[in-house]
Amino acid sequence: MPHFEIHAADVEAAKAFYTGLFGWSFAPMTGGEEMGYHLIEGADIGMDKGVTGGLMARMGDTPEKGAPVRGGTMTFEVADCDASYAWALKNGGDEALPPTDYPGIGRAAYVEDGQGNIVGMITPAEGDN
Repeated sequence: MPHFEIHAADVEAAKAFYTGLFGWSFAPMTGGEEMGYHLIEGADIGMDKGVTGGLMARMGDTPEKGAPVRGGTMTFEVADCDASYAWALKNGGDEALPPTDYPGIGRAAYVEDGQGNIVGMITPAEGDN
């Protein structure tokens, strides 16, 4: 899994929490300003490491504490983001976020899997894979 995301109603509070808990630092992602998206850097997480992570403003209401599913989103590397996205929509998936280019990161999209989960896919930018 090359990427994970944490969704937060209060991005600044979440940044403080994870900085204190894991020693992570956060940097705004170019192209992700509208979503309040920040890339995570840590001992084993970051652009030059095997796993990347992001923290972003939650879209919608925060799930109630104790709800059965309150997790983040996993994003997996694919050879062709557009082709994988099209396949998902033709095979029971629903659009969550259409393929979008993120400078220096790659092309990413998200789909609902028909089971209440959202899964992401990314084709890294040239030279990043």
